[in-house]
Amino acid sequence: MDDVQQLFRRHTYTAKFSVAFFYGVLVSIAVNFFWTPGHIYSSGATGLAQLINTLTGRYAPVQITTALGLFLINVPLFVLAWKQIGKSFTVFTFICVVFASTMIRVIQPVHLTTDPIICAIFGGAVNGYGTGFALKNSISTGGLDIIGIVVRRKTGRSMGSINMAFNSLIVISAGFVYGWPYAFYSALGLFVNAKVIDMTFTRQQRMQVMVITSRPKTVIDSIQNHMRRGITIVHGAEGAYHHDEKTILFTVITRYEMDALEVAMEEADPKAFVSISDTVKVLGHFYEPKW
Repeated sequence: MDDVQQLFRRHTYTAKFSVAFFYGVLVSIAVNFFWTPGHIYSSGATGLAQLINTLTGRYAPVQITTALGLFLINVPLFVLAWKQIGKSFTVFTFICVVFASTMIRVIQPVHLTTDPIICAIFGGAVNGYGTGFALKNSISTGGLDIIGIVVRRKTGRSMGSINMAFNSLIVISAGFVYGWPYAFYSALGLFVNAKVIDMTFTRQQRMQVMVITSRPKTVIDSIQNHMRRGITIVHGAEGAYHHDEKTILFTVITRYEMDALEVAMEEADPKAFVSISDTVKVLGHFYEPKW
């Protein structure tokens, strides 16, 4: 059993290592292929690192590269993640940031286009997918991801909206450095980035599930074997067609758990009626797995 657990743990670590490398490649493409040629600022720590690179290049005797700035900005956030989120999470965040900084330095800029609208949209989409994919696999990309996770746990806000709230400084800075039209281009890139994050990172999207079944105990056991979710039971329901006795079950899951729910229902009661709808807000305790 110990050998199996060690093999599973090794496989998990290898997968996360690969995801971190994949993110590093994507963020370097976003920065070097789109944002830098188009004079577009990214969100969060990457955008702040770009700003430091620009300002030190203009006004300081030594220019701090975007890659180095990205790593230095994340150093105090590693401490926050270690204390508030978890040790394993922090280690893989460190690896992810190292990959990102290295890839930005290693992969040389390719000037596909300098059109600021194209650069804003495609840079935001590429970076947003990389960030969302990393978060989906329980890896933080550092920067605002760490702050966003801590704030989301306390407020329930989505990662995308948290990023948008923190990025007004980046937009204003783009206006002062490159001119106000580029502030609007950067805002467009940030909007695309946030939307793609929310589309990819589905763990934050909550959904209400209503199950109408004649086999409630089997369904409850199956759902709770596949995921950690509380279930509310309503007895005494009646089907209008056959007038047979039914039980209604209510629970709230994340969109990330949709596949697990479908497997659980197929195992427990394939004939059950299941209705799933988006949930705007949840008050009270809602379990979220630790990173």
